[in-house]
Amino acid sequence: MTRGAIDRTIPLAERMRPSRIEDMVGQDHLLGPGGPLERALKSGRIESMIFWGPPGSGKTTLAKLCASYTRCPFRSFSAVTSGLKELREVLSGAREARDRFSTPTLLFVDEIHRFNKAQQDAFLPHVESGLVILLGATTQNPSFEIIPPLLSRTRVIVLNPLEKSAVKALLGRALSDDEKGLGDLQVQISDEAMNILASMSQGDGRAALNGLEAVVADVAGPDHTGPVVITPLEVERIFTKQVLRYDKDGEEHYNLISAFHKSLRGSDSQAGLYWLYRMLEGGEDPLFIARRMIRFASEDVGLADPQALPIALAAFDAWRMVGPPEAELALAEAAVYLAEAPKSNALYVAEIEVKKEIRETGQLAVPLHIRNAPTALMKKLGYSKGYRYPHNYPGAWVAERYLPEGVRRKLFYKPTDRGFERELKRRSAARRKRGPGL
Repeated sequence: MTRGAIDRTIPLAERMRPSRIEDMVGQDHLLGPGGPLERALKSGRIESMIFWGPPGSGKTTLAKLCASYTRCPFRSFSAVTSGLKELREVLSGAREARDRFSTPTLLFVDEIHRFNKAQQDAFLPHVESGLVILLGATTQNPSFEIIPPLLSRTRVIVLNPLEKSAVKALLGRALSDDEKGLGDLQVQISDEAMNILASMSQGDGRAALNGLEAVVADVAGPDHTGPVVITPLEVERIFTKQVLRYDKDGEEHYNLISAFHKSLRGSDSQAGLYWLYRMLEGGEDPLFIARRMIRFASEDVGLADPQALPIALAAFDAWRMVGPPEAELALAEAAVYLAEAPKSNALYVAEIEVKKEIRETGQLAVPLHIRNAPTALMKKLGYSKGYRYPHNYPGAWVAERYLPEGVRRKLFYKPTDRGFERELKRRSAARRKRGPGL
């Protein structure tokens, strides 16, 4: 086919969309020999499924493959632009198809997570009756975005970001395809430029193909003749900064902060810095990160290093007072300090135990001897009677009972042998030896 015969108003990624299982790249855990989707497609027996994966991982393509391999009527609409009115029209057509051909309709719903609970409820009776085989696509975790009754009637298919090798295979195919791709333009691209394009796509096949198309169009221009030469400089000139995929309101938000927290807990400052800057570069609120480090300083470091909390608070204040980009280094300083600090969750465990004791024993009365007695009546009733002022005793300490009667647990905070808690443990043990009541 000549260059003029290619409809270049259709994006390259759409022109190159696979129409056979053999043309798919990536997702080998699903489409490899003997994989669950490979078997289902080749057998023609398709069940209702939710395709969950990042952009450009093949969700729409898989839905269309289901249609071509089953020969069932195929209808699709997007939850972004369609509502219940459009759904009712689709269901009406599905009933006609079932009456005429005794077959269900494959109903593909893109961005299905954008439907609210009531809208998702509308699918249930028709999936249950077999009128439609529902194929939903979502970039969001179905556990949070899809109602449980619908989840129980569908199979969740998890798609992964494409490996770099798979993305490069897509790009190579597009460059060599004369019929649908860019083969007629005789594009010459260096390995380095190809690697940059593949890396910039972040596992998104569609972004990789559209990026390639943009670079080729920019270099070739409307009147270019002869081979199109693509260099790393040409790629970087158009894509000056790699855009990190990061949804501050979605699952990735929680995945990254979890990775950051666990890296600090595992005393891996290198990983801590990596995840910190992944979040910052992706647009995360720096004060959210700082608040998590404040919590970490108390929960995971605690009194093993009493300086951890002041340093975390200082990072928070530094961001509020200075801002980017200077204060990014203050966050990094705190992250490294927290990662390298000795760890103890003894305070966190104590918090859990104290709350449990209070729930189980209720509002126990404050012992009379440690109550305040600002009036004569209170003194007459025994408030503060028998209280011994510790500063009047050697070492500013006296054996005394401060817990109320009825408290079953006597030890909530149990210092470890790590960091400064070793000293706290020594002091606590020495006091217990000196007298009863503690």
